Amino acid sequence: MNGLEFSGTISRLDLLVAGAWTTVWISGASMVLGLLIGLVCAVAMGVSRPVRLIVLIYIEIIRNTPFLVQLFVVYFGLPSLGIRLSPVTSAIIGLSIYGGAYLAEIIRAGIDNVPPGPIEAARALGMRGPTIFRSIVLKPALASIFPALSGQFVLLLQSSSLLSAISVAELTGAGNDIQSLTVRNFEAFVFVAGFYILLTTGFRLVFAAIARMSFRFKYPAR
Repeated sequence: MNGLEFSGTISRLDLLVAGAWTTVWISGASMVLGLLIGLVCAVAMGVSRPVRLIVLIYIEIIRNTPFLVQLFVVYFGLPSLGIRLSPVTSAIIGLSIYGGAYLAEIIRAGIDNVPPGPIEAARALGMRGPTIFRSIVLKPALASIFPALSGQFVLLLQSSSLLSAISVAELTGAGNDIQSLTVRNFEAFVFVAGFYILLTTGFRLVFAAIARMSFRFKYPAR
């Protein structure tokens, strides 16, 4: 077959739309859970040396192994321990653990960059530890690292393209299904690439809006 033929892919756009929606909600859930994991780990690194060591081991394991291998460990390895998970549940757990390791380092860097002066002043005023952490430490830290967090969230979205390896019907998986049906690999994945561009652009716009609403002092509206 010669030339480009997009009609077969266009007639199956519903598969790509469904796959894109699966990508969005799985990535969104993983971002929230990954952020919680990252925040807990970032705070834990300042608790004690043994706890810091445990967190650092977790981070190094995740950083030095491919995400696909981590995904296979969750999906194929846990059943050998009697823990059976659906592909979607395995995908969310795998992405959350993967993202949490990188987010922990980003958040910890933000916390470490908060100057000690405001913290000492808050203590002198009698503010309690949790209030100091939430208002004096965490908010300025998140404001300073929000661009890095946004970038990591987008990378997490793009990493979801590997979930088709465990039979999750996300966007790349939908592209594989279409190219199998149409025998038009290039045309199918041109549309897949277009959908990813739309998704990542949409996510960046959402994150920019969140930054302007949450951290007006640092990201004023233009």
